Amino acid sequence: MASKLAISHLQKFYGSVEAVRDVSFEVDEGEIFGLLGPNGAGKTSAVECIIGLRQPDSGSIQVCGIDAISQPQRVKEHVGVALQSTALQDKITPREALKLFGSFYRKQIDADELIKWFSLEEKADASFDSLSGGQRQRLALAMAFVNDPEVIFLDEPTTGLDPQSRRDLHSAILDLKRDGRTVLLTTHYIEEAHQLCDRIAIVDHGKVIAAGKPDELIASAQTTPRVSVRTGAPLELSRLRSIPGVEHAEVEGNTARITTAQISQTVTELFRLLESQGIELLDLHIHRPSLEDVFIELTGQEVRDQANSRA
Repeated sequence: MASKLAISHLQKFYGSVEAVRDVSFEVDEGEIFGLLGPNGAGKTSAVECIIGLRQPDSGSIQVCGIDAISQPQRVKEHVGVALQSTALQDKITPREALKLFGSFYRKQIDADELIKWFSLEEKADASFDSLSGGQRQRLALAMAFVNDPEVIFLDEPTTGLDPQSRRDLHSAILDLKRDGRTVLLTTHYIEEAHQLCDRIAIVDHGKVIAAGKPDELIASAQTTPRVSVRTGAPLELSRLRSIPGVEHAEVEGNTARITTAQISQTVTELFRLLESQGIELLDLHIHRPSLEDVFIELTGQEVRDQANSRA
């Protein structure tokens, strides 16, 4: 499969601060590739270098087979970009904005088609200042498509959206994949990356610290699965610790928490223990490793949500 993006040894400094540190990755045609990491990790700086908003200090960038550093104008004809926030004149309408931005390109998609595609019919002729956050984000996506791009860059597209608007935007992004588009998505929402992306690069302190398919990254986690069980009567700690595979167990009232490397065998033996003692099972949860566990293992910290940090 052909690579639509090929980034090699990318570096970007802001004074003495190295915001992007030797970043390399490739994005294949027709896939959604995610840059996952906390705000301030270097995701946005990397994207701004790739799309030509900032000049990298070193490295190479190929976009659709074009050298993006030496031929930035050619690249702009092939890409669409939706940044973290879109600022337009208060009284401009979505229809007017799409026609205006479309006029900047040799190839363009009709504004009415984009309005329908991104479900903006009801607000097509309303002023920008009357649009909700979700509607503004859909307009930003529509504007990223005015030139019918091969590659779309979405930088933290759902930040600040309510759950319903975020879900709607997720559907729109998945539609892009079904349409055969290539998408580079930056996010600090772990669930979002897992749900949307074919492959992920985890970025922290300007470096790619892990990359792969979400399930492959989870499978590589060292975190041991955990079982949480709530019962009608307290369980004996010594009996829990004697169950095969149990590495750690603790009991607090009628709730027991077990760490085990052998989930199936442990749960089977746990049911036998409950039956032999006549104790009612009220609730049971199995907690398997997640992308968040992978991130914490690699960085030693939870994903930060620092809205005012520079990314």
